[in-house]
Amino acid sequence: MKALYLKKGKEQSILRYHHWIFSGALQPHEPLQEGELVKVYTHKKEFIAWGYFGSGSIAVKILSFEDTNNIHAYIQEKIKKALVVRKKLGLIHRKDTNCCRLIHGEGDGLPGLIVDLYDRHVVMQVHHTGIETFIQDIAKCLIDDYDVKPETVVLKIVDKKSQTKELKYLKGNSSECVIKENGIYFHVDWARGQKTGFFIDQRENRSLLKQYVAGKNVLNTFCYTGGFSLYAEKGGANEVYSVDYSEWAMEEVKKNYALNGLNTPSEQLICSDALDYLHQHCKKFDVIILDPPAFAKSLQSRHNAIQAYKRINKSAICQIKPGGIIFTFSCSQVVDTHMFRQAIYAAGIEARRTVRILHKLSQPADHPVNLFHPETEYLKGLVLMID
Repeated sequence: MKALYLKKGKEQSILRYHHWIFSGALQPHEPLQEGELVKVYTHKKEFIAWGYFGSGSIAVKILSFEDTNNIHAYIQEKIKKALVVRKKLGLIHRKDTNCCRLIHGEGDGLPGLIVDLYDRHVVMQVHHTGIETFIQDIAKCLIDDYDVKPETVVLKIVDKKSQTKELKYLKGNSSECVIKENGIYFHVDWARGQKTGFFIDQRENRSLLKQYVAGKNVLNTFCYTGGFSLYAEKGGANEVYSVDYSEWAMEEVKKNYALNGLNTPSEQLICSDALDYLHQHCKKFDVIILDPPAFAKSLQSRHNAIQAYKRINKSAICQIKPGGIIFTFSCSQVVDTHMFRQAIYAAGIEARRTVRILHKLSQPADHPVNLFHPETEYLKGLVLMID
């Protein structure tokens, strides 16, 4: 590994075990390849961490704060520890649920790597060239050491704009399957779907929704493949309207209804811009779900994202029926919990209605938050009652 040196005084965040080193913290250095392994030293030439290099503002993503002579063994040990955690959580061999996150990036000490389990299929999503060096080790560990021997292991490579570049099949060649989550069935297509194909991180929040929907009219905006919609149906909702701009997503919603033996009138499946639909129709609803995609993927777009969160929440708060319930979320990593709640606070003031917080929501335990890396706490949510 090549050596990089920090500027004087720039080691403090690393001594606090943050997993990113920004380019401005480094002394001038020779050109490096994207993903190249490097060791990082203080300005006094004291070892402080090692990881892989990136050409963007995040110059190094740290794999370890301890030196090692056996990198591959270190990576394998990290994977095994992550699997042990999922076993302790009771997510392996669970009868009513056969999907979970096995590895959650910095949350499991493996920056740039996401691994999700869908029944007997493992989908790995790579966000950094550096982790690709270890893909064969990772795949072997999952195939050899994981209790449920996967039929498919697929690598989904993502570029810096969060677009899928390619799929590499390391075992099997399936591109889709049917999973079970809390007894509800979903079709998952990791080749065409967002992220690894399904939003596992909303599992517990979807389950909570069932407590509030019996006999109610429900609107699920940004519905994707209908996760919250199916839970609302199973919770005894009167009517469930699902809205998403993607025609493909709406076809997936129909598939998921059929998988669960449910029928829904075509007028309740709306391919439309969610904000436009909110402005025009949400007065008839008792429960509204606002689960938009990340409005901000960089610090430069954060202000506009906060304004977007305020607009959609104001629209829902203004128009929902008295006593209505809103499940509202942000998955934008650069919009932290305080910023998100301030946006909801501003929306409530402008709407001039009484708003109470019933629940503060986050991601489930198989998406662990690294205490020293707050960026791993990306999913934020509130359940609001509107009088």
